Amino acid sequence: MPNIQISPELSIHYIEDNPSGHMPVILLHGLGANGNSWQLQFPALVEANFRVIAPDTRGFGQSTFPGGKTTIHAMAEDMVELLTSLQIDKTDVVGISMGGTIALQLAIDHPELVRKLVLVNTFAHLRPDSLSGWFYFVVRLVLIQLLGLRAQAQVVSNRLFPKPEQEELRQLLIIQIMQADPHGYRAAMRALWNFNVTNRLESINMPTLVITGDVDTTVPLKIQQNLAKQIPNARQVFIPQAGHAVTVEKPIEYNQAMMLFLNPPRS
Repeated sequence: MPNIQISPELSIHYIEDNPSGHMPVILLHGLGANGNSWQLQFPALVEANFRVIAPDTRGFGQSTFPGGKTTIHAMAEDMVELLTSLQIDKTDVVGISMGGTIALQLAIDHPELVRKLVLVNTFAHLRPDSLSGWFYFVVRLVLIQLLGLRAQAQVVSNRLFPKPEQEELRQLLIIQIMQADPHGYRAAMRALWNFNVTNRLESINMPTLVITGDVDTTVPLKIQQNLAKQIPNARQVFIPQAGHAVTVEKPIEYNQAMMLFLNPPRS
C-alpha cells in the first residue's frame, strides 16, 4: 500500500480502495488501531462508489512517528498533507474515538475540505465522569509508561471486547496495538488528554452525524450527547447494544447509519 513522505522523519501509510469513486471519504481510526480497522466498512462504501482512503495516523500501523510531542492539530495537518498529495479538495470525513478528534480538528481548521462529517464514539474534551472511568485511564497511563504496549493491548482489548465470544476481536486488536510505535502511542495519549475544542464547535457548519454505541464504556454518553448538541444542526444516532468499538461490534447497523447519512436515497 502507498505512503506519502511529509518530512524526513514522517511517512504516512494509507489504504485506498476504488480510486475512481465519485466522492472521496477518509476514515480515521482510533487509538492503537490503524487503517485496517475499517475493513468492515469498505464494501458498503465501495458499493456506493466512494473513493475510500484509510490512513494510519502518525505512530500507528505502518506510519512512522517523528519523535517528540504531538497534538491532535498536528495529526489533522498530516491528513491535510495526505489529501493534498492525492489532489483531493473535498471529502467526507469519518472518525472513531481518536480519529473523531482528528476529524473534528480537520473540520474546524479546514472546513473547505470537508463535505460531511461523521463522528463516532468521540469527544471535544474528554474527562471521565465516574471513579471507574478515572481508574481505567490512570491504569492505561501507568501501563504504557511502565510495562509497554503488550500490557496496554491486553487491558484495552479486554475492556472493549469483554465477552467470551469476542476472542477473535480481542486478538485482532492486540495485533494492531502491537504494531504501534510505543513513543507514538504515549504521545497520542497525551495529545488526547490535552485536546479541547469545545469553544469552537459552533463554527462547524457542514452536515454532521454523531454515532454513539449506547453501551460505550470509554467515552461517556453524556459527553457524546453534549457534542451533538453543541455542533449546529448535528444529528445523533444510537446503535443499540454496541460499545466503543461499534464499527466491528455492530457493523451492519453502523454501516446502515453511516451510509444513510453519507449517501441518502434519492426521493
